[in-house]
Amino acid sequence: MRIVFAGTPDFAVPTLQAVINSNHEVCAVYTQPDRPAGRGRKLTASPVKQLAQTHGIPVYQPENFKQPETLAELAALNADLMVVVAYGLILPQTVIDTPRLGCINVHGSLLPRWRGAAPIHRALMAGDDKTGITIMKVVKKLDAGDMLLKAECPIGASDTSCSLHDKLAQMGAEALVEVLDRYQQGTVNAEPQDETLVTYAHKLEKPEAVLDWADTAVQLDRKIRGLNAWPVAQTLFKGDVLRVWLSALTDKSSDLPPGTLTCADHHLDVATGDGVLRLLEVQLPGGKRIAGKDFLNAHAADGARLGS
Repeated sequence: MRIVFAGTPDFAVPTLQAVINSNHEVCAVYTQPDRPAGRGRKLTASPVKQLAQTHGIPVYQPENFKQPETLAELAALNADLMVVVAYGLILPQTVIDTPRLGCINVHGSLLPRWRGAAPIHRALMAGDDKTGITIMKVVKKLDAGDMLLKAECPIGASDTSCSLHDKLAQMGAEALVEVLDRYQQGTVNAEPQDETLVTYAHKLEKPEAVLDWADTAVQLDRKIRGLNAWPVAQTLFKGDVLRVWLSALTDKSSDLPPGTLTCADHHLDVATGDGVLRLLEVQLPGGKRIAGKDFLNAHAADGARLGS
């Protein structure tokens, strides 16, 4: 089949590579316009564009699909199907209807749970024991299309959004190629989503990064793992912002006020609303990410109060 691929970030790269490696033809790639990046704010091509260029695939980068010539370009590709993976643009109905078989999307959750922008992060922060990939038809309503294939992924006690991102990106690539083959064989089965089970994964906002030590250790650990690697959980340590990259639950309890650091046995432990949380990796402004024990070597922390 002739495939138009629409995607932008790293998450979409394994899927594009998988389609390139398949017996289907990627006739064009759509991706977001080059954006300023890095300290020099130099215009930088998206990861998807970079991969497409290495394979000599034509790349299109419209700001939107409002111009007639943009729609005409897409129609002229005569594609059988458009594959969408974290493209970053909401597709109008005219675009969805242009490929012969429409558009399908690789989404990082087990729909209908966690429709929306941040499904991986929200699954972790909510304490879900599993997540996964759903290949679905694209419809105008956000992430509401019929499901074509689902693949489950357990969430481990040490998983972060980063680790799940990488697992799901690879799972999505494998699942997508399987769906393409089903299309070619005429064996696609579409399952409607149960609207009564819908939850929304709202976009992450920077203010969410602040840790409230009155929460339980379990809640805080989920939040820290869910916000790794953006925007990264944070608190205050003696007036400085302390970013918390990794943590672990302990079997300890404490009667100390929430946020109080206890550093017995050279561990960076903090009292919470319920339980004691161990901070495994932290970072102060201008410094590198360091292990909790290394932080203790450089700072008098025992008895200090985080968040104040």
